[in-house]
Amino acid sequence: MTPANRKKLVVAHSVHADAPQHEVETNRALARWLAQILGLKFGGSYDPHEHGGRDLYLLPTQTLVGAAAARQLGVKGPEDLWGGYVEHDFICTKAITHGLLSYQAHAPQGWAPLFSERVRSVVLDGLSVFSFEDARPAAEHLLYAGPIRLKPIHACAGRGQEVIKSLDQFDEILARPEAKDLFSEGVVLEQDLDKVVTHSVGQSFIGNKVLSYCGDQYLTEDAHGEAVYGGSNLLVVQGGYDDLLKLDLADDVQLAIHQAQVFDSAADEAYPGFYASRRNYDIAQGLASDGRQRSGVLEQSWRMGGASSAEVAALQAFLNDPGMRAIRVSSVETYIDQPLPVDAIEVYRGPAQNSDFLLKYVTVKSYDG
Repeated sequence: MTPANRKKLVVAHSVHADAPQHEVETNRALARWLAQILGLKFGGSYDPHEHGGRDLYLLPTQTLVGAAAARQLGVKGPEDLWGGYVEHDFICTKAITHGLLSYQAHAPQGWAPLFSERVRSVVLDGLSVFSFEDARPAAEHLLYAGPIRLKPIHACAGRGQEVIKSLDQFDEILARPEAKDLFSEGVVLEQDLDKVVTHSVGQSFIGNKVLSYCGDQYLTEDAHGEAVYGGSNLLVVQGGYDDLLKLDLADDVQLAIHQAQVFDSAADEAYPGFYASRRNYDIAQGLASDGRQRSGVLEQSWRMGGASSAEVAALQAFLNDPGMRAIRVSSVETYIDQPLPVDAIEVYRGPAQNSDFLLKYVTVKSYDG
């Protein structure tokens, strides 16, 4: 924080009242850790009676949606939070990654066709669907080229996704009792890839510090055997993407960074009311059904995410050693009860939403490049 902001109180904020315990406690742990790093006071979890009207630095668990919500929390711009703000709910979901099947297709209020035009070259083939009536024509259009993946726009950590290989299989989904609600809420239909590597690219703006990073993420199994987010390995620098690209990076990593930059700039252009101090993008690289290599941005995260703990650890490392060029940090989530690895920093240990146990921790390693 700059000296002028030294009176700010760092406050955690679980946007959803029914948020699972692990999300709430992780949010509080990161807010407490960030306050310690910045030399500010930690104010606990947001309470409108206690914190209303005070000068806050907010760590919300979700992207803030709508002017009323931001105003109530005292958030006026990116300097007031580590996260993001959008005017409409769909803007902070994977729905914006793809366009609609046609101009006649149903679109939510505030939809900006300009965005999908700007990012067409940096995303996979796909369509966004916001009505039951538009679902089958969209699937039929995409299935000509190969298998597709159905992704509910509000689902996190890969949950609720299905791979569809035929129109008959899609018709079975349409016949489900919940299908109308599913497609009305919003679904992405996107080409499915094999042998996928998912890159994480992003930036965090905290006080007068800018961190830029690239890395990869991987899946693990929860207690029910479902594949969910398992962690991220990041290479972080002080400065912008230009500083990151000065490192010795593989061609596929450089491509992922460039694609994230296009996506990021398009969001600023197409949705001018949007702002964010945490901008994270997932880029998938793998084989399409025709055997060709494809690379594309899957979605954005303008809020606290799985890699946030690694970013905080990187910030602390740079403040401890301002001359350091880069650092390697990893965030890990495991559903297996185990001791904390040597030199790891525990972020959360306890029950998860769908499991009896979840451990989250961070590791920090030097950069040898």
